[in-house]
Amino acid sequence: MEVIIIEDEKPAARRLQRMLSKLGIETKTMLHSVAEAVEWFSSHEHPDLIFLDIQLSDGLSFEIFDHIKTDSAIIFTTAYDEYALRAFKLNSIDYLLKPIDEEELETAIKKFRHTQHQAENINVKELRSLLNLSGGKNYKNRFTAQVGQHLKLVETSDIACFFSENKTTYMHCYSGRNYPVEVSLEQLDEELDPEKFFRINRKCLLNIDAIRDIVSYTNSRLEIKLNNFDEFQLIVSRERVKDFKVWLNN
Repeated sequence: MEVIIIEDEKPAARRLQRMLSKLGIETKTMLHSVAEAVEWFSSHEHPDLIFLDIQLSDGLSFEIFDHIKTDSAIIFTTAYDEYALRAFKLNSIDYLLKPIDEEELETAIKKFRHTQHQAENINVKELRSLLNLSGGKNYKNRFTAQVGQHLKLVETSDIACFFSENKTTYMHCYSGRNYPVEVSLEQLDEELDPEKFFRINRKCLLNIDAIRDIVSYTNSRLEIKLNNFDEFQLIVSRERVKDFKVWLNN
């Protein structure tokens, strides 16, 4: 059986790959964005089964099918709540709720082997409507972090800021812990809700709820004080001060 994984969070993709390997299923490739998937499908033989995350780094995975047609069966992986998952049941599509459970994965594989749902049965327009994805952008609400041999799920609401240091991006949680994430600040700037997060300079993107104090700083800049954060000073760059003040008052 030929299988590929399309998932923008690389630790989650690798975890799913290991889980499939335990079931004797080898993953042909892993893709991480709509653009990468469209390019790959255009030049490769399509697999028997696709594990497909709904929200990718550059858009919704449904957009892939705006560009390519495939007969591959699809099992969606999703972090949406139970209410939203009714959409999948109504459309007779298999799904796995993150974090993926090994027994549920095995059950989904057995269901695929018995039913062989084909992509041509997927009503993309109806799915978008049922999941309220037809209008507006859907922002990330959780991240995964590698902690030893384990994956830790971190809700976006628990993250005070993201910062870059030594070419690595970290999320700083209200608990005071820092966790590395495999994504750049530029990507995060696109993926996070702009009403909640603001890029104050090239090294930091912060959560409005985490701000403890704002102090005038040299050269018409501002210094931001956060609780439990002393890695470096958080300075709003001069060219960003005006937009920052507008953001605060939205």
